[in-house]
Amino acid sequence: MVVTKNIEKLEHSAVRLTVTVGKDDVRAAYDALLKDYAKNVRIDGFRKGKVPANILERKFGPQLKLDAMGRVMDEAVEKALDGEALVPLSYAQPELDGQPAFELDADFSFSVTYDVFPEVVAGDISGMELELPQVTIAKADEERELDEIRDRNAIVMDKDDKAAAKKGDIATVDYAELDESGEPIKGTERQDFVFEIGSGHNLYKFDDDVIGMKKDAEKTIEKTFPADFEYAELAGQTKKLRVKLTKLKEKKLPELDDELAQDVSEQFKTLDDLKADIRAKLEKRLEDRLKSLREKGVVDALVEKSTVDLPASMVAAELEMRLRNLMQRMGIDSEERLAQIVSMSGRSVDQLREEWRPEAEKAIKTRLVLDKLTEEGKYAASDDDVAAEYAKMAADSNLSVDEVKAEYERRGMVEYLVDRIKEDRLIADLEKKMKVKKGKKIAFVDLFKENE
Repeated sequence: MVVTKNIEKLEHSAVRLTVTVGKDDVRAAYDALLKDYAKNVRIDGFRKGKVPANILERKFGPQLKLDAMGRVMDEAVEKALDGEALVPLSYAQPELDGQPAFELDADFSFSVTYDVFPEVVAGDISGMELELPQVTIAKADEERELDEIRDRNAIVMDKDDKAAAKKGDIATVDYAELDESGEPIKGTERQDFVFEIGSGHNLYKFDDDVIGMKKDAEKTIEKTFPADFEYAELAGQTKKLRVKLTKLKEKKLPELDDELAQDVSEQFKTLDDLKADIRAKLEKRLEDRLKSLREKGVVDALVEKSTVDLPASMVAAELEMRLRNLMQRMGIDSEERLAQIVSMSGRSVDQLREEWRPEAEKAIKTRLVLDKLTEEGKYAASDDDVAAEYAKMAADSNLSVDEVKAEYERRGMVEYLVDRIKEDRLIADLEKKMKVKKGKKIAFVDLFKENE
């Protein structure tokens, strides 16, 4: 088959491919299809494979032309795309424009549109300012870490039966949602649920409602949840709950002394040893956080300066992936069930997609720009580089180098690690092009709140 083609670039990295097939090839394709019909069709009065063409055309005329047109278009598009640079994305099949006229004794022209890989124009960030906050580790930061260590090493003891529950106590409760008649709703009952009062580590967030209760006390609670509540199944709803406090314990904190340090780890002999370790770890956290902020600042500046006309299908695929990930995290196996849950917050799944769209588009653009520059810069990651990363991760964990390596291999993430090493080197080079500027002074703890 001989075809002529024309490709027109459209917005959002789409193209329109117009193909023309000569009338001789159209007729040949039709005749070949007619022969196929004759071989396979059974018609009363004729042996299989011996049905005359005129009989076939009388009986299957419209369907024959439709099938022939489909066969011609499939072959023509395949022929037109052979060796073509602007090929469809794997998840973006060509779509037919309109309803082309198909005649057996005339040239056949038709057009299809499809998305192609977008052109990526990386921006120049040379001389741009990169502002970083000024942070110092205060004594209060060290004391907060010590308080958390004391809390983790606390002894949990039963409280007096007449004692009232307060923030920080460990409560054991039975609870259930109630219907309009005040009866427990099947499937909502929970027995022996343990949580620390004030932590918010319970579905209904009834911490404040438990404060003041005594052991074996029972109360009915009515709670109205905001439209943006973190658990979608409760968002915007009012629920009645029956809560019974069955056990109440309190934590006895250890003294802040050498004995506590030794209990934390055998590597510490004195409280000063523990404090020195805390200081070192806080400094490492600060270093890592500032590094993360530098990298984010570089990437954000680069993406802002870069140009990528994202294909609609690429964005749709990203949004679909995020939707499936959400369903997996929530344990939902159908979009219909997700729609029911989302509707409780007054939204639809389509609205959820639109809310995600800006973030999804930025994520795709970031990936494409970094991939382009990494490839152009010919960044590499040797086996020694990968081994060094394994060693670094092992040092930051309780695992051996071999265990870290085995885990990455088991999860098929070695290639991901290689790409990350390349990307880190690219970002380091890009950072050198920017001017680092001192930002506002902020507290150590606030530096990490910004990441929440």
